[in-house]
Amino acid sequence: MVSTIVYQLTKDLTEEEIQKSGFDTYFVDHTTGIYPSDASGVPFSASTFSVAGDALTDLHEDLAAEQKARTTYDNILRFCDDRDVRDPIRFLREREIVHYQRFGEALRIATDNLDSKNFFAFNPEFDRKRMK
Repeated sequence: MVSTIVYQLTKDLTEEEIQKSGFDTYFVDHTTGIYPSDASGVPFSASTFSVAGDALTDLHEDLAAEQKARTTYDNILRFCDDRDVRDPIRFLREREIVHYQRFGEALRIATDNLDSKNFFAFNPEFDRKRMK
């Protein structure tokens, strides 16, 4: 959705608008094509996903990712006054909140179902024999 918004905002820019807006350095490399990167220009990479293979660790990572996305949407809303951009960003922000709540429920369920009093001492996904 964000890529679609960026495309809609940039597809009809004139050369003068591109230079005046500061979009020129991006334009030189990508024209108005969508090239996923963060606000600092660092390209998206799958290495940003972290998976440890431990349900508890991975759920905490998921919770953090949802909060980071929500913060990004909050920051976009602080700077944007275009209703056609704000409405979908609000939707995406709400979705992050719901995801955060669901991951929180999953974390509670996972910890409630562990049999060990010290479940942080081992990986419940791998060390099942320790749970007996």
